[in-house]
Amino acid sequence: MAVAGSQRRGRETKGGSPMASIRSEQLHRATLEALAERGVRIEQIAEIVHFLQRDYVPGLTPEMCIPHIQRVLEKREVQHAILTGIELDRLAERSALSWPLQQVIETDESLYGIDEILALSILNIYGSIGYTNYGYIDKVKHGILHRLNDKSTGEVHTFLDDLVAAVAAAAASRIAHNHRAIEEGGAEGADGEATFDDPVTEGPGDA
Repeated sequence: MAVAGSQRRGRETKGGSPMASIRSEQLHRATLEALAERGVRIEQIAEIVHFLQRDYVPGLTPEMCIPHIQRVLEKREVQHAILTGIELDRLAERSALSWPLQQVIETDESLYGIDEILALSILNIYGSIGYTNYGYIDKVKHGILHRLNDKSTGEVHTFLDDLVAAVAAAAASRIAHNHRAIEEGGAEGADGEATFDDPVTEGPGDA
């Protein structure tokens, strides 16, 4: 109860009035800063997205994947998931969690699935294809995911590796949906295949 009371007081000003909600741009900036602090760049996520979609979208480049990643990272539920997971990784790295959770997260216990459940909140955004993308990339550990899963560094990325994989999978799903919209809209190149010149073209109902 003391913790809950402390949390409530933390949301109040000296005069007792509620504090203002965190603005979207503040949350977005904090998310990008947290990723950068943990050594994750948008370009590295783009490499994973490109790896997932290069065989399905003619002409796709890693640079064209970046706007889709940025759109995923603008989602508040994505920001919440990333900030929560990174904070738990940081605490485990500093041995600041209580036992046995400290050992479970620090060692990325094989039966601990909360990190993946947190990642699922990101995958829900762009439909079931995101789960397929995530399952595959989580298995092959492409690109930066290989480093984030390296336990020999002394760093703890129990949550971050799954969150990065989920962001990449969601962005890949967004590309797949948009590419289908372009195909159905008849935007064809000289070879008769749908082109993908505009990475931010939005299909019907896309966000």
